[in-house]
Amino acid sequence: MPTMGMAEIDSSSFDGVLTCSKEVVVMEGDMEDHGTLCAEEDLVASALAATITSQVIVEELRRLGLCSNIEGDVEYVPYESELQMSDIKRLITKDLSEPYSIYTYRYFIHNWPQLCFLAMVDKDCVGAIVCKLDMHKKIHRGYIAMLAVDSRYRRKGIGTYLVKKAIYAMMDDDCDEVVLETEITNQSAQKLYENLGFVRDKRLFQYYLNGVDALRLKLWLR
Repeated sequence: MPTMGMAEIDSSSFDGVLTCSKEVVVMEGDMEDHGTLCAEEDLVASALAATITSQVIVEELRRLGLCSNIEGDVEYVPYESELQMSDIKRLITKDLSEPYSIYTYRYFIHNWPQLCFLAMVDKDCVGAIVCKLDMHKKIHRGYIAMLAVDSRYRRKGIGTYLVKKAIYAMMDDDCDEVVLETEITNQSAQKLYENLGFVRDKRLFQYYLNGVDALRLKLWLR
């Protein structure tokens, strides 16, 4: 029985983050009634399906605002080599409560390089996000470990754009949920994440070395 499959993106708004799922539409024909497709027809059908699928994906990325890696004067680039490590460490060390060693950065970035993105203005790194994705109680859980934006470039949407890039990359790896911790006193970070659909999951008392409590925020993708 001949079949033709076409993948398409089914999207819905989730408070600023779009969730996408791939759905395969299969059309079945009765061999006796319709006959067997010849090899040439199979090739044409496959090419048409691939073209339509590509167009749908491009349109979806454009709607997400992630089709281009350039937004205004800021270029968003993936992590590529150890040469970028010093820029990431310099930027994040300015703002984070925890004094991470170089081994902590390497643990995240070397294991999940596809979940690390940088925001560049000319050759200056002005923003960075570092994440991981692994199994947690039989589900794929994404974790935003570090996010920082240079103080000169805040309130320009760079942090939001970096988080969206990371979440979309996690979704591409079948992520089920995303979690993170932020200081309970960091109102701007809480607002950023809550605007993207994260909810408050748990309060962690004296979580940081400076004695400040943390809020664990969670975003469900499925």
